[in-house]
Amino acid sequence: MNSFKGVDYFEIDSLLSDEEKMVRDSVREFVSEEIIPIIEKYNRESRFPMELIPKMAELNLFGTTLPQKYNCAELNNVSYGLVMQELERGDSGIRSFVSVQSALVMYPIFTFGSEEQKDLWLPKLAKGEKIGCFGLTEPDYGSNPGGMVTKAEKVKDGYLINGAKMWITNGTIAEVAVVWAKLDGVVRGFLVEKGFNGFTAPEMKGKHSLRASVTSELIFDNVLVPEKNILPKTTGLKNALMCLNQARYGIAWGVVGAMMACYDSALNYAKSRVQFSKPIAAYQMTQAKLVFMLTEITKAQLLNLQLGRLKDKGILRHTQVSLAKRNNCEKALEIAHIAREILGANGILDEYPVMRHAANLESVKTYEGTHEMHTLIVGEDITGFPAFE
Repeated sequence: MNSFKGVDYFEIDSLLSDEEKMVRDSVREFVSEEIIPIIEKYNRESRFPMELIPKMAELNLFGTTLPQKYNCAELNNVSYGLVMQELERGDSGIRSFVSVQSALVMYPIFTFGSEEQKDLWLPKLAKGEKIGCFGLTEPDYGSNPGGMVTKAEKVKDGYLINGAKMWITNGTIAEVAVVWAKLDGVVRGFLVEKGFNGFTAPEMKGKHSLRASVTSELIFDNVLVPEKNILPKTTGLKNALMCLNQARYGIAWGVVGAMMACYDSALNYAKSRVQFSKPIAAYQMTQAKLVFMLTEITKAQLLNLQLGRLKDKGILRHTQVSLAKRNNCEKALEIAHIAREILGANGILDEYPVMRHAANLESVKTYEGTHEMHTLIVGEDITGFPAFE
């Protein structure tokens, strides 16, 4: 297989450390060798490739930034972003799996959990021995998570949870769910384990997007959660939103991988596809499309790199993550659509990755905060006026 060279028109590699490049290149090679050869099959069959989990664990891709004492790599946030970028070149569903395991399961346990919870769960999650999911979104509350109706009630042996969550990545295959529920009106986090009585996680079928990813409902019918399974440092909805901010950061990086895959596919096709006696890459309209794609990739790469450097300095603001997530998802989807145009009818075949990326990016643009919600988050930040209602 030809090794993927990446897209780097502005010598951005020169701004990366040797370690960051090494991490990026090892995941890039993994994607080329292990994901791309099998992903179309799993996408057709609407299944997640479970055999990738131990291989990704071996590469230390889970909880990349967390301490080594938990079997994690303890890398910086730019390295984590590059991991997300390379995985999404393979498929958004694979990046989603790692993103959820890392940002939405391991991060909240590390940040809000007890020492016992961290020692029990983090090493197993890092090794891929346990899979986790994150339960916040509800059937009637997506963009407004504060409206959640899932309730926890204190009882003698712990907490009784009732309610439902929806659109939960990894839900059906997860051994532990980080579930957010209202306890006496305050949103708290709980570790709900597979096998708890009254807890079920049916898979949602019929998706045209993220087909190589498990998406589930979580149903809680008088689920008794022991006292030791509440995340003790959770004190409100803001804690759940802190987790989402981690995930949004990974998405901003991830979609650049999808952009690069679509651009690379379109460029190679345009140079070899001959119409009216010359390659379509020789025509002005095709060149304009390719230059647009390259420009947006370059802008997104520079946006992400600064985002990562700010995060590593500990001065990143959530509004900056919103701007990057919003911009990069919109441009990635545009690039996928333009790449499909360049490929013509061939663009709808799964011989090429373009249509799969386009379908996946429809979901990625919506989840972890819609385009509109991120617009309003940045809008409030720059004007001082909240316009959510």
